[in-house]
Amino acid sequence: MVIKEYGSENKDVIVLLHGGGLSWWNYIDEIELLKNDFHLVIPILDGHSGSDRDFTTIENNAAEIIKYIDDNFQGKVKLIGGLSLGGQVLIEILSQRENICEYALIESALTVPMPITYKLIKPTFGMSYGLIKKEWFSKLQFRSLKMPEKLFPLYYEDSCKISKDNLIAFMRANANYTIKPSLSNSKAKALVLVGEKERPIMIKSAKIIHEKLLGSKLKILDGYYHGDISLNQPKQYVETLLNLIKSI
Repeated sequence: MVIKEYGSENKDVIVLLHGGGLSWWNYIDEIELLKNDFHLVIPILDGHSGSDRDFTTIENNAAEIIKYIDDNFQGKVKLIGGLSLGGQVLIEILSQRENICEYALIESALTVPMPITYKLIKPTFGMSYGLIKKEWFSKLQFRSLKMPEKLFPLYYEDSCKISKDNLIAFMRANANYTIKPSLSNSKAKALVLVGEKERPIMIKSAKIIHEKLLGSKLKILDGYYHGDISLNQPKQYVETLLNLIKSI
């Protein structure tokens, strides 16, 4: 797994996990806002542009990140945050290691399997994959994600580098992920975020995460879509993160 790091080495460590199809630049503005006060660790999830191996499973990505934390930070960090696929990897990390972090910020993570979507991903992306490298098509996809325009060059460049097999693999993993019973053992103080304008299944997922993570808090963001806060409202995201850390 390729890991990007920012900030001073002697600061508290924050790990941020990007969404599916994105990369480190998911948190490009948050990096600038946090790097003077924290040591930031941003893994590039397997199968994504800039990664060094193909995507296998959410569970394997979680295990790789745990190993990196063990090898470099004595097995524990201050906070881990994750969006969408990254949020699922975060949930899995918390399930595999109950004391891996003091705080967890889980944003828009799907935890209700979608069997029909799972079955359709392979034939759908198998037929349409070639369109990804067409700039006009990429712009349509980009706009549907409601990301800031300044990110389009990075989005387009990295989308073109994701192989069809990897795209299908992490999309299917995303559609099929379920929470493990061991999540309830997590000691992290967690905040679960979801946009009020997201699909009902995402709001249902957030409520399930909140129920399983004992002592967690749930915040439904009024007027927000999927990934809105980390992608479009970095100052609010950082304020939310800092307030979570201070909420002792």
